[in-house]
Order: sequence, then structure tokens, then C-alpha cells
Amino acid sequence: MSAVDAGAWVRDFATLVDENVAELTALDAAIGDADHGTNMQRGMAAAVAALDDSAPGTPGEVCRRTAMVLIRTVGGASGPLFGTFFLRFSDAIDSGSDIADFARAFRAGLDGVIARGKAEPGDKTMVDALGPAADALDEQVADGGSAPEALDAAVAAAEAGRDATTPLVACKGRASYLGERSAGHQDPGATSAALLVRSARRALR
Repeated sequence: MSAVDAGAWVRDFATLVDENVAELTALDAAIGDADHGTNMQRGMAAAVAALDDSAPGTPGEVCRRTAMVLIRTVGGASGPLFGTFFLRFSDAIDSGSDIADFARAFRAGLDGVIARGKAEPGDKTMVDALGPAADALDEQVADGGSAPEALDAAVAAAEAGRDATTPLVACKGRASYLGERSAGHQDPGATSAALLVRSARRALR
């Protein structure tokens, strides 16, 4: 993974967020504050602008700059959580170049999100998409899968995890205030996390 690759990932994530902002907002309107889509759109636009200002020299620097912008500009829990993902990812990817290094850095990002948000699988959060994606990457690496195979598997796992949040009762965040009424709604954080994984496949394959 080069700095160019990392920049392409961030830019493609921004594109996917922009294309899906209405869906993200609608999902958040059902169980949250109706601002997840617009918050993520604003944050990713700012991240792309920061990369445009000057080109970072390493993938770690790209992700670190993205993290700082998201933490600073995205409201609610999303900024700190996505920012933490990119920050932990940046620390682990600096010397890495192949799919095994990407998988290790992705796992580090997931671990950061879990530590920051105190969420577990099944809590109806972004962890429900990122966790299966990390597992799929690890399994593909262990089986000797190629980068395209690993990224395809990660996308499929993330999207299955996203879909599996619909019947769950939220245990974290604003949605948890609704209790049983949160069931029947797809989690917006898991939805944007699945977009993050999809953008990695599109940018890095």
C-alpha cells in the first residue's frame, strides 16, 4: 500500500459517502439524530481537501491526516470512531506493503474502534460491519488468498454484518435510548463502515 493507494481509498470513501448521504441520513433519522450522513459527508470532504493541500509521503501519513480531520470535523460519535480507526490503521501500516500488512492494520483499526466505543459484536454498531471484514481478511491471508480475493471477501462480510444489524436491539449510542424500538432498522454506522470496506476494494484491487 503506497501513499497514492491510501489517498485513493480516502477519496473513494468520500465519493461513496457523498453518493449515499441520503440513505445514511434516513437510516439515522429512524434511530438517531438524522445527521450521520451529513456529518460524514462534511468530514470526508474536509479530509480530501486536507490531502489536496499537500500530498503526504507515506500511507501512514495519509491515514493519520484523515484521522485528525475526522476527529475535528465530524460531530457525534462518528468522528472519534472513524478517526480512531484511521489513526490506529496509520500506526500499523507505515512499513507494510502487501495484503497481510493491510489486514493487520485493518485489525488494529478495528481494535481501536472497540477500545474507544466499548462496543462488542451484536451491539448494533459499526463494529458489526468492521469485525466480519477483519475476520475475512485474516482468513484469506491465512489461506494464501490474493489481495483481490481478500478484499472481495471483506466486502461481502462487511455487508452481511451491516444487514444483520437490522433485527438487533441497539446497545450503544443514541439508538440504545429507543430500546426494543431500535429493532427493525439497519444501523447507519455499520452502513457507513461497510462503505469504508467497499471503497478499500475499489481503490486497492
